[in-house]
Amino acid sequence: MTISTRGAAKAPAVLVLEDGRSFRGRAYGAVGETFGEAVFSTGMTGYQETLTDPSYHRQVVVMTAPHVGNTGVNDEDPESKQIWVAGYVVRDPARVPSNWRSRRSLDEELVSQGVVGISGIDTRALTRHLRERGAMRVGIFSGNAIADEGTLLARVRQAPEMNGADLSAEVATKETYVVPAIGTKKFTVAAIDLGIKGMTPHRMAERGIEVHVLPATATLDEVYAVQPDGVFFSNGPGDPSTADHPVSVMQGVLERKTPLFGICFGNQILGRALGFGTYKLKYGHRGINQPVQDRSTGKVEVTAHNHGFAVDAPLDKVSDTAYGRAEVSHVCLNDQVVEGLQLLDRPAFSVQYHPEAAAGPHDAAYLFDRFVSLMEGQRA
Repeated sequence: MTISTRGAAKAPAVLVLEDGRSFRGRAYGAVGETFGEAVFSTGMTGYQETLTDPSYHRQVVVMTAPHVGNTGVNDEDPESKQIWVAGYVVRDPARVPSNWRSRRSLDEELVSQGVVGISGIDTRALTRHLRERGAMRVGIFSGNAIADEGTLLARVRQAPEMNGADLSAEVATKETYVVPAIGTKKFTVAAIDLGIKGMTPHRMAERGIEVHVLPATATLDEVYAVQPDGVFFSNGPGDPSTADHPVSVMQGVLERKTPLFGICFGNQILGRALGFGTYKLKYGHRGINQPVQDRSTGKVEVTAHNHGFAVDAPLDKVSDTAYGRAEVSHVCLNDQVVEGLQLLDRPAFSVQYHPEAAAGPHDAAYLFDRFVSLMEGQRA
């Protein structure tokens, strides 16, 4: 990625997809060039959380909502210490932010963090194209980075694909840190950071859990060195087929029968640990309005998603695994994609979506309570 932080408002820009389709608009954020996987997000709000979600590492996010940036940027809502998206695509950016918590405009934040974007294009047409053709590599070029489209297309096709990408260690913490329990401490949880969002340990802390956030490279011995009552595997970017180390650690946790909870990437890790395969979705699930059914209750939850891969597990039967019986606990009602797994003979479960996010706004909060119940049961 090469960037300049000057002249963004006036610079022309072009977005080039790997299949040759292109869109011309204006630079938004930093001026320069960037590459990634083009994906679309259906959220009408929450753009600040999307931008700072480590799961979006190496992805160029297309916002389906036409008007973006109304509430500006504040210092309370980021999910991590930086913007992780590789690029940002909007149709009609707000000219002036209007919110009492706003500290600066979205454009200013993108410029300050060197994030190359494009505005003024038909994002509806781009979204329809990605829905029909699938997520694909893309480049955004603005200012002096613009060249003839044949040259730009060749550069896009040289960019790495998401298939086979091992990215979690690139976004995870390098050093263990602790998020203290709010109020009385009831439990200790070791959380494997594969791209964790800041709200996740906070949700656990609200329930009296002291969370030790460990690097993605943490060993099983390092996990148990904190004497955990439970182990958590976070969300994160990349292809789960590359995550052999987290799978191995999770299998060690399952062997010890420690209560286990995984979300998003952690759900895919559990799938692999149980012997199921994973596969890449055509265009993935991203946004805050995805309907998921909890099959144990029949309840439908409005959930927040960000995943381009899924677990290949049977929906119609209980499966025998090396760790006992397992079943699909949640399913997406749009396309029947596996959205959760649970073991029937050990205290372990996972979901593919983000229960820490306020999509429902509280539809999925019970999952953290379920994790607490598993730890209470194990202690008893």
